[in-house]
Amino acid sequence: MKLFSRTILSEKIKESLTSVLPVTGIVLLLFVTLTPVSPDMLVTFLLGAVLLIVGMGLFTLGAESAMTPIGEYVGSRLTKSRNLLLIILISFFVGVMITVSEPDLQVLANQISSVNNMVLIVSVGVGVGLFLVVAMLRILFRVRLKYILLVFYLAVFVLAFFVPSNFLSVAFDSGGVTTGPMTVPFIMALGVGVAAIRSDDSADNDSFGLVALCSIGPILAVMILALIFPGAAEAYTDYSMPYVSNSKDIALMFIEAIPHYMKEVAMAVGPIAIFFYIFRLACGHMEGSVLIKITIGILYTYVGLVLFLVGVNVGFMPIGYYLGEELTNSVWRWLIIPLGMVIGYFIVAAEPAVHVLTKQVEGVTLGAIPGKLLSTTLSIGVAVSVGISMLRVLFGIPILWVLIPGYAIALILSFFVPDIFTSIAFDSGGVASGPMTATFLLPFAVGACSAVGGNVVENAFGLVAMVAMTPLITIQILGLIYRIKQARKASAVTETTAQAADTVIEEMTVKITAEDTIIE
Repeated sequence: MKLFSRTILSEKIKESLTSVLPVTGIVLLLFVTLTPVSPDMLVTFLLGAVLLIVGMGLFTLGAESAMTPIGEYVGSRLTKSRNLLLIILISFFVGVMITVSEPDLQVLANQISSVNNMVLIVSVGVGVGLFLVVAMLRILFRVRLKYILLVFYLAVFVLAFFVPSNFLSVAFDSGGVTTGPMTVPFIMALGVGVAAIRSDDSADNDSFGLVALCSIGPILAVMILALIFPGAAEAYTDYSMPYVSNSKDIALMFIEAIPHYMKEVAMAVGPIAIFFYIFRLACGHMEGSVLIKITIGILYTYVGLVLFLVGVNVGFMPIGYYLGEELTNSVWRWLIIPLGMVIGYFIVAAEPAVHVLTKQVEGVTLGAIPGKLLSTTLSIGVAVSVGISMLRVLFGIPILWVLIPGYAIALILSFFVPDIFTSIAFDSGGVASGPMTATFLLPFAVGACSAVGGNVVENAFGLVAMVAMTPLITIQILGLIYRIKQARKASAVTETTAQAADTVIEEMTVKITAEDTIIE
């Protein structure tokens, strides 16, 4: 099949190489200057980078050929059924299913000691399921996204004042953690499939916004659980690198991690694949060649995500923690702010779901919003968020001092920019805060916080929430600039048209005057 040719695959690998290379280069530069490492850590990091590059290439190809078509197919078939109850039930079921199977949710559950893991996982899944229903109904009934966001974020921040401070960072992080690399492509494509049935002018705008709403569910779920089960949120995750004595131990470290992530990814991909095949049998209307292409794409997605997660968790996570700790312990402590910003700028390009988002935006807008421009704007937002997070680590700034004004600015901007920019901006928050953020930037913050003796749960955690917040502002600022340019262009066209009309009137006046003169 042409889609799965060696040329297409090599192009995807090159794309991922371009995305990962800047981060790898920065880390290697730190290794030979400010934070020298042992040979085993260097080799581990390089092996992780190779797996990450290959895994991202395979995943991106699989997402484009399987997850996106599946989401669009399910969305369009549901909408065509015109059965509101069926749409609600299927949307809720899909939201719960893909969230419960998200690997990063188990990591989140381990941070909260006072709540049973399964209780938290199911509660978060129900939260996402309910908000996916809200998102689907919003598209069907053509409700503008900004009004729904305003209502629910007001509810989030009012509730935040009653939640124990040691839960807040974890709660806000959960919004980004649960919209992972498997969830995002499927949910985004679902929105495109639902909106494709509509023929009105705002259909394309409404195809975005599902990820934005689904990110709110986990935040509310964790906050409510914190009120029901008062206790403590603790940082259980061990980010340090295990001791290895030779190259064989390094190889074994990666090999032994593969079965674990094969199981995790199978739990993430399996339910979606099974649901799709059952749904397709019930609804039909899909060519055999398309079905085969989707099946091969699912395999690519599975293998790619396994390699990606092994690479970032085994090769990148310990390095992030080490860099944060070593830099903060040195006389160059202040460098964690600019270095964090530079790493944040480049690392967002290595998030698998970012590639899916930029391609979908380019496709839906027919290139009116270039993917490169969107990616750059997203990178700027993430850089700012990491810089603010490092300030929080160094000075112990409460997270609400940053999130409340940040979301206030984002929500106010939504009333001054085109709706599609608001939808893309709030979607991008969930997209940017993916596995690269959780396995490199968060350990970097934890290492720095441990070095200064700060409260890891309150000050280091919250970085994912920050990464999810700042793109809401930067992308909407891009929308504001776009609107101003469009207004100026329209004004220039109007002025040109008016001048042309005046010229025609003048010419006609001169002609009439000349004719009158001749007649006289």
